[in-house]
Amino acid sequence: MAKRAKKRATKKTAVRRTRQAPKMLKDLFLETLKDIYFAENKIIKTLPKMAKAAHSKELAAAFNKHLRETQGQVKRLDQVFKMLDKPARGKPCEAIKGITDEGAGIMKAFKNAPALDAGLLAAAQSVEHYEISRYGTLRTWAEELGMPEAARLLQETLDEEEATDHTLTELATSVINLEAEEGYRAAA
Repeated sequence: MAKRAKKRATKKTAVRRTRQAPKMLKDLFLETLKDIYFAENKIIKTLPKMAKAAHSKELAAAFNKHLRETQGQVKRLDQVFKMLDKPARGKPCEAIKGITDEGAGIMKAFKNAPALDAGLLAAAQSVEHYEISRYGTLRTWAEELGMPEAARLLQETLDEEEATDHTLTELATSVINLEAEEGYRAAA
C-alpha cells in the first residue's frame, strides 16, 4: 500500500511541475494566424484548378485575380509572423480542407455541366466567407493586443476578401447563375 501511495504522490508532483502557463489571447492569435496561413497556401494551390475548370472567362479571370491577391496576402501574414518574432508556419485547417474538397467534388460531379460555374462560384464564396470571418477576428485581436501595424495589414486583407466576395456575388447574379439556368432549359 505504501508503494502505491508513493507512486500516486510522485505522479501528482510530476503533473504539477509540467503544467503550462494559461493560454492567453496572444496564444490564440498565433494559433489562428497559423490556421489562416495554412488556408491561404491551400487556396493558392486550389485557385488555378478552379480557374482552369471554369467555363466563364469572367469567372476564370476573377479566380486568377484573387490568386494574385492571395499571394500578396501570404506576404502580409509573413510580416505579422515577423512582428511576433515567430516563424511563418501553418497548421492544418480542417475547415478549409473540407471547403476545398467540396469545391473539388463540384468540379468532378459537374464537369461539362451548365451548373459547373455556379458551383465553383459558390465554393469560392464559402472560402471567402471563412476568410472574412478569420481576418475580422484576427484584426480585432491585433487591436486588442496593441498591435496596430498587424491590425492594419489584416484589415487590408479583410478589405480584399470582402471585395472578392462582392465581385463573386455580382458575377453570380448578373451572369453565372443565369447561364446555369439557361443551360438547364436548353438541355431539357
